[in-house]
Amino acid sequence: MRASELRALPLGTRLVVRYRLHGEQHGATDALGELVAVDAVTCTVATRRGEVVIAIADIVAAKQVPPPPAPRPR
Repeated sequence: MRASELRALPLGTRLVVRYRLHGEQHGATDALGELVAVDAVTCTVATRRGEVVIAIADIVAAKQVPPPPAPRPR
């Protein structure tokens, strides 16, 4: 998904974003959750661990994902 396609998604869309890490950590990681904000420079994904602000320039890949499965009965 390109940056322009990411900006076109409605807020609340569930997606996974793979992005590059900087600093002491190198490589890439994923953020899975709902898109809560996007602008020309960053996007924000609300994950189970909190909001993650990602620089658009650091995004390697992104795609929409289906809603989470229903909880399993115990």
